Amino acid sequence: MRYLSLTDTNRAEMLAVIGVPSIDALYRDVPPSARIAGPVDLPHGQGELAVERALTRLAARNVPAGSVPSFLGCGAYRHHVPAAVDHLVQRGEFLTSYTPYQPEIAQGTLQALFEFQTQVALITGMDVANASMYDGATATAEAVMMANRLTRRRKAILAGSLHPHYGETVATYARFNGFEVAAQPPDAAGMGDPAAAIDAETSCLVVQYPGFFGELRDYSAAAEACHRGGALLIVVVTEAVSLGLVKPPGAMGADIVVGEGQSLGNALNFGGPYLGLFATRDRYVRQMPGRLAGETADVEGRRGFVLTLSAREQHIRREKATSNICTNSGLCALAFAIHLALLGEAGFSRLASLNHEAAVRAAERLAAVSRVSLMTGTFFNEFTLRLPVPAAPVVEVLARRGVLGGVPASRFWPGNAELAPLLIVAATETNTEDEMDAFAQALGEAIR
Repeated sequence: MRYLSLTDTNRAEMLAVIGVPSIDALYRDVPPSARIAGPVDLPHGQGELAVERALTRLAARNVPAGSVPSFLGCGAYRHHVPAAVDHLVQRGEFLTSYTPYQPEIAQGTLQALFEFQTQVALITGMDVANASMYDGATATAEAVMMANRLTRRRKAILAGSLHPHYGETVATYARFNGFEVAAQPPDAAGMGDPAAAIDAETSCLVVQYPGFFGELRDYSAAAEACHRGGALLIVVVTEAVSLGLVKPPGAMGADIVVGEGQSLGNALNFGGPYLGLFATRDRYVRQMPGRLAGETADVEGRRGFVLTLSAREQHIRREKATSNICTNSGLCALAFAIHLALLGEAGFSRLASLNHEAAVRAAERLAAVSRVSLMTGTFFNEFTLRLPVPAAPVVEVLARRGVLGGVPASRFWPGNAELAPLLIVAATETNTEDEMDAFAQALGEAIR
C-alpha cells in the first residue's frame, strides 16, 4: 500500500543500487557530535483517526484571534476579508498556476500581477512596484542590499521605529553578504532623530511608518538628510491599510518603500503565508529585486502582458542576479489585489478611516483606566500604553479572561526594564464597542 513505511527489503534494494552497505553509511560526512544517538521523544506511529484526534486536541489549546476580542498587532493585523476574495483566489486558473514563464498561456496571471504592481505603486506614492516578495521582513533586507548596490556603500542604519524582527532579518542577510548594520535602540516615545547618524559610509536609513510602537511621523526631513549625505531612505510599512489615510511615503521623498501586505486579502493564518511589498523610483528599477510584469502589444496590436524584468538567479547568472528570492507569493498577492479592487479608492480610504476611529476610541477607553497612560501621541490604528506593572503577566491574565489584549514590548526585548511596562495595542474595523469595554474592564482588574 502506498502510504505504508518501506520494508527492510525495500531499503536493502535501494542501498544496493546506491552502493553503500548501510543507512548509517549515508551519513558518514555528518560528525558524530551532530547526530542524535537514539529516537527522538515523539509518539510512535498511529492510525490516521488517532492522529487527527491528537492534533485536534493540540489545536484546541490555541485561542484564534477571531474567537475572542483581539487587539493584537505588531506587524500582523486582523481585518475583515470579503468572501469574494477567497472564492476568486481558489478558482483553478489561479490556485494551480505557477510561475508565468510562458506569457502566451499565462496572460491572466500576468495581468493580475500587473494590476497588483499598479496598486502598490499608487498607494505607496512610488513610480514602480515589483510582483511581490516573500514577506515584509525579507523585502526590507532586499531593499537594504539594493541600496548598497546603488550607493556602493556597505552600512545600513536601522531606526528605533523598525520592527525588531525586521531588523534581525536584515542582520542575518548582513552576516552572509558582508555589510554593516547599525541598529538604533527602540524608540518607544517616537522622539529620536534617526537621520543624525548618517555618515559617509551610510548606504541607507531604514524607518518604519507607522512605527513599531504606533507613532506616525513625517520623514520628509529624514529623506532630505539622506540625500544630502548620499544615502537612500527606505520606508517600511507593516500595516498596509494605513496607506488609505496617511501621507504616502513617496510624498516624503522615500527612495524605496517596502512592507507587509497581509492586511489586505490575507487572514492571520497563525503567521503566514504573507506577502512582501516593494516599490521604488523609476531610475532604480534595474536594481529592484524580484520580478516585474509589464504591459505590451502583440504583433496584431492587441494588449498583452509579459515578464519585463526578472533579474533573479533562475533567469540570469548568479553574479548578475539582484536577488535569490525564488517565489513571489503570487496567490497572496492576488488576494491583496482582489481585496483592494473590491474596495476601490473610496472604500480603501473609508476602511482606513474606520481603523483610525476604532483605535482612537480604544485608546480613550484604555487610557481612562486607573494608572494606565497613553504613550503614543499621533497614531493610525496601533498605539502603546504604559502600565503600572510589567505588561507580560498582565497579557497572560487578560488571555485567561478571554481577551487578547495586545503585545508586551518585553516579548521583543526581554530583560529591558524600561520597556517592561509597555503594552502595544492595535484596533481595527473588526473590534466592537463591547470588545473595547471588555478589554478596559479586564485591564483594570488585571493591574489592581
